[in-house]
Amino acid sequence: MSLFYLPTLAALPPGQTVRLDAEESRHCVRVLRLRPGHQLQFTDGAGTWAEAALALADPRGCQVRLLRVEARPPERPYRLHLAIAPTKNPDRMEWLVEKATEVGVDQISFLYTQHTEREHFNLDRMHKKAVAALKQSQRAWLPRLAGPLPLAQFWPTVGAAAKFIAYVDPANPVTLFGAAEPGKHYCVLVGPEGDFAPAELAQAQAEGFRPVSLGSSRLRTETAGLVACQILATVQEKARV
Repeated sequence: MSLFYLPTLAALPPGQTVRLDAEESRHCVRVLRLRPGHQLQFTDGAGTWAEAALALADPRGCQVRLLRVEARPPERPYRLHLAIAPTKNPDRMEWLVEKATEVGVDQISFLYTQHTEREHFNLDRMHKKAVAALKQSQRAWLPRLAGPLPLAQFWPTVGAAAKFIAYVDPANPVTLFGAAEPGKHYCVLVGPEGDFAPAELAQAQAEGFRPVSLGSSRLRTETAGLVACQILATVQEKARV
């Protein structure tokens, strides 16, 4: 069953008729070729889920009738916050946002570091990529996207979490998989293509971030971000088995 994104869903009662925006309406009629009576699902990305029936199939503005609306609990008993420096190529960050949303992450913060090469950053486009991935993966929770922020403004936003900083250091034997404990909230920091500057590494450790390795291979920034998310998800899932 197709999933659609409706940010105002939590305020709508069952039985309400809702008009979809032009983009969702075109997708419904032109791409999916749905007709009146077809069943659809909706989420607001904040845990609200609904089942609905298509009442009017109009590519300029479909109308749907909400049949059932429910609040779903968080998908995981922990929070995962990925903080990462944008790459020079925006396509790579879009790929990361898409895949991290599919894997499951609660927040992605974009950071300006000394070696960050990307000066202009389109957060609205990243949000659209996250919404598309949310619908594709049939999730009820959309990650919060924040930034870009300088590191000095990022530190106070972390809150209570197990903090890790992943960077290239062949002499560091501590892996993220080995250091992460289940049952924790996590924040993992991934640097730019030129890695962190020494002063940034020192400041991160002063802020409580523990240096960790993601493995023996040298990874691209966006790959490292996704690998970190998957490692932490695996740590949690392994503990639940």
